[in-house]
Amino acid sequence: MPELLLELFSEEIPARMQRKAADDLQKLVTGALVDAGLTYEGAKAFSTPRRLALTITGIPAHSAPTREERKGPKVGAPEQAVQGFLRSAGLASLDEAKIQSDPKKGDFYVAVIEKHGRHTTDILAEALPAIIRSFPWPKSMHWGSGRLHWVRPLQSILCTFGPETEDPEIVRFEVDGIASSNETRGHRFLAPDAFAVRRFEDYAEKLEKAKVVLDPERRKDIILHDARDRALALGLELVEDEGLLDEVAGLVEWPVVLTGTFEENFLEIPPEVIRATIRANQKCFVLRKPGTTDLANRFVLVSNIEARDGGVAIAAGNGRVIRARLSDAKFFYDTDRKETLESRLPKFEQIVFHEKLGTQAERIERIVRLAAEIAPLVGADFAEAQEAARLAKLDLVTEMVGEFPELQGLMGRYYATAEGKAPAVAAAIEEHYKPQGPGDRVPNNPVSIAVALADKLDTLAGFWAIDEKPTGSKDPFALRRAALGVIRIVLENGLPLPLLPILLPHLDRLEGQFDKTGVGFDLLVFLMDRLKVQLRDSGARHDLVDAVLSVGQDVDHGAQAARGASLTGAVLTYTNDVPLLIVRRVEALGAFLATEDGRNLLGGYRRAANILKAEEKGGERFDGAVDPALLIEPEERALAEAIGIALPAAEQAVSREDYAGAMTALAKLRAPVDAFFEKVLVNADDPAVRVNRLRLLAAIRSATRAVADFSKIGG
Repeated sequence: MPELLLELFSEEIPARMQRKAADDLQKLVTGALVDAGLTYEGAKAFSTPRRLALTITGIPAHSAPTREERKGPKVGAPEQAVQGFLRSAGLASLDEAKIQSDPKKGDFYVAVIEKHGRHTTDILAEALPAIIRSFPWPKSMHWGSGRLHWVRPLQSILCTFGPETEDPEIVRFEVDGIASSNETRGHRFLAPDAFAVRRFEDYAEKLEKAKVVLDPERRKDIILHDARDRALALGLELVEDEGLLDEVAGLVEWPVVLTGTFEENFLEIPPEVIRATIRANQKCFVLRKPGTTDLANRFVLVSNIEARDGGVAIAAGNGRVIRARLSDAKFFYDTDRKETLESRLPKFEQIVFHEKLGTQAERIERIVRLAAEIAPLVGADFAEAQEAARLAKLDLVTEMVGEFPELQGLMGRYYATAEGKAPAVAAAIEEHYKPQGPGDRVPNNPVSIAVALADKLDTLAGFWAIDEKPTGSKDPFALRRAALGVIRIVLENGLPLPLLPILLPHLDRLEGQFDKTGVGFDLLVFLMDRLKVQLRDSGARHDLVDAVLSVGQDVDHGAQAARGASLTGAVLTYTNDVPLLIVRRVEALGAFLATEDGRNLLGGYRRAANILKAEEKGGERFDGAVDPALLIEPEERALAEAIGIALPAAEQAVSREDYAGAMTALAKLRAPVDAFFEKVLVNADDPAVRVNRLRLLAAIRSATRAVADFSKIGG
């Protein structure tokens, strides 16, 4: 079947935009084909610094004819409705419509709209200019007197369509004075002349001869393997960097890997600084000594040309720039070490963290106090946690972090180590920002944990206090990330840490008029929502998570919190503020429901709940005590006795965090519940007996709530 080949050739496209642009081009063109009634077998898009290319195979030469019946108004409908129908259907008069009868609705008009198939080249010639003119670049420009907006000046359009057995035809269209053709160009310097192509196979082959590697993944492979080989030849290892590899592959069409050198004295600078300097300024990779983290005074660069001298001049030029940048970095590093971290604290008195939350110095003091309170709960040294919290932010005003913001925390660790601070303090300065994303590791040193939690909880409490919470997709202060960081830290370190007793006293320290208990409860709900996200991402059933979270939370108080009303005493009724215990309870509940006892008890619970729901519609409740004197049948007496044993046993097991034991206690209800429903009629003729039996069903509901709200469980 025919194949489409499209290339949009321009000046250099920024590397960071290329991948998405190729994906967008594929989606837009294939979407236009589908909208026009055309199918296709396969599509693939490519990008280089100077072109976006797309090939789509298996497209029919014509679109299929279509026939549509469009229902109109009733016969005798007002003239305005009739005219609207004629316009929408493209009819000149009602004579072109037919009348259909409906036994219930009467006669109404129907328009039969038939459309003949179109040549695919005509469809493409119509769709492609619109796609090009409205292409969704994140940033674009226009040039000269034209009206087209493109990321960089568009120079030519190649577009051919046709079957493999014939010469394809050019899909003829024009965009802003640029007419489509079957010609393209190769490498800017190595093969700049235009040449004609037929279809994709021919196009890719000729581009390769013209020193252009079309596929960005293949360019990455060439760079990575050649860089490894170059490093091996020098007796070194390549420090691999996926992000840099993506970027460099988007900067060259014909990758040529070279190596360069710089003076050894620059190796006195922290290796992360060397790597950041060389990466940011020259897009080069660094090398290290095999089996170590020690860098070598060599680097790998990727050129876009094959130089006559083998790249000697190119490597030397890059080396000169790198030396200059490393010289600056060394100056910053030496300058920073002339001043201690703690001596920088007064500078933070003049830096505003947020107009409603005070200065950075005030925030640091809050973090220090909170870290000291958390320290004994996580096994951290009290004094070290305080010191680390006080020093954690101070590298933000150093020369090095000013030049390389991505090194915040890391430079603080280097400077603290140089000042002789305790290793745990130095580590906490670096690690308190972690985790910064789902793939980032969490701190596991107790001092780091204390400071990291203090930093994130202070951020959350502060912005909750001033009502700057995330809304929809907007989260300018990264509060969702901070909350998920708190959850991951306590879960991955196995910390049974209660959150409310930490949050509420801290909220008391914040200035402003707000209901601190209500804000604390609302913030806890937000944190529990992040816990749900974390659990679902790890494969936990969402209904089991909801079932466990619903236990211990007073619904009325939760509603008040959402309205910002006072919650005095509400915290006493909210017991689910320990994420680790929630996770353990979810795991135990899942294991219980996977057993026959668990499944059968869930079935018995649902039967009881359904009966109670029907009986309680009128507002009557059956939560009162069961009267032993009204228990007539042996099965109801056995059930009452079993509940009397199982409920306290389950509650005691939960109180000592033995969730498997709680499930075992509930499992003993399975047999008496089954027997009760098999032998006992709930709606007895005697009203007192009926109420007593309904109270027995309510007792089943109460017993299961000792571990989870079974009404939330699906399946």
